[in-house]
Amino acid sequence: MPGATTVTINVPAALRYRCGGAATIVISAATVRGALEEIEKRHADLYRGICDDTGAVRRHVNVFVNETHMRDRDGLDTKLSPGDELSLLPAVSGG
Repeated sequence: MPGATTVTINVPAALRYRCGGAATIVISAATVRGALEEIEKRHADLYRGICDDTGAVRRHVNVFVNETHMRDRDGLDTKLSPGDELSLLPAVSGG
């Protein structure tokens, strides 16, 4: 994977059942898209909870690179640097 770098994905408690209970996943990827593709290979159920059938991030899931939402950068094409952290945050609602 050219340009790939090691990053940590922080999995919230609400999604951990989809990846064997892991709170973090360490992967190598060059972009957010690449990170999600790696999640799909390793934890298909987690990937389905994050992305829809087209590969787009679901509307109710937010993906942050460090402290910045990916949509405020280059979306799925946001480049990753060594040591970056991706945080997956599903929306919470109630009444």
